[in-house]
Amino acid sequence: MPYVNIQITKGATREQRSELVKDVTASLVRILGKKPEHTHIVIQEIEEDHWGFAGMLTEDYKKRNP
Repeated sequence: MPYVNIQITKGATREQRSELVKDVTASLVRILGKKPEHTHIVIQEIEEDHWGFAGMLTEDYKKRNP
């Protein structure tokens, strides 16, 4: 039973989240032969001020690299 956890910064629309679930499920079916009804996908949206990379918070990075 595949379990996929996708973490993104907040702001994805319902349609975008739905497309992620559909496409990831389809990939697991196509590549690994998994059954869609046994596939679980969790999307966690995280505030930008709780996410960092390149040594800084995401919102600070975006200010420097528009």
